[in-house]
Amino acid sequence: MARNRGPVVRKSRRLGLALDPKSERLLDKRPYPPGQHGKSRRPKKMSNYGTQLQEKQKARFMYDVLERQFRRYYEKATHMKGVVGDNMMSLLEQRLDNVIFRLGFALTRRMARQIVNHGHIAVNGRKVDIPSYQVQPGDIVEIREKSREHGGIQTAIETPAHSLLPSWLEVEPQNFRGRVIGTPSKHDVEQTQINAQLIVELYSR
Repeated sequence: MARNRGPVVRKSRRLGLALDPKSERLLDKRPYPPGQHGKSRRPKKMSNYGTQLQEKQKARFMYDVLERQFRRYYEKATHMKGVVGDNMMSLLEQRLDNVIFRLGFALTRRMARQIVNHGHIAVNGRKVDIPSYQVQPGDIVEIREKSREHGGIQTAIETPAHSLLPSWLEVEPQNFRGRVIGTPSKHDVEQTQINAQLIVELYSR
């Protein structure tokens, strides 16, 4: 399947949002758009549509999801109880690749996707290699025993606080295991720095 390839740092600078730890460090140094005139370029006033579109792109690039799949999350969220935007972000947060990133078993979501794709993850004792798999409260997510010497996983676990552990997850890094203890709260959704209401307005046009 095609993915959102391309320089993550450049996307981060264009959107003004760190999509991975490396982007966060560089955004601190260069908080302006990429390109020869990025620093001196006067920011243009965006239309409502432009603002909504940019917010959708932020979310898509953050979770590394293609447009068609992203739209399905929105459509599913409209059939759930509660606020559509919060529902949509909750579904994105509950993707298995995002959970691996949030638990600190991968330095980036792209790396987390690869870890899942390559069969390094078990949910409730069974191998799961689908990055979009939706975790549920009570699920135990762990690195499979044969994969615990994986260099990238070891590096991620030894790197402190590269991902904010949300309230709906617990982690035992020494046991390569995490537990889903709830669903993302409104506060957890707000911590993503995505204004989901703008995305809802875009799709509601």
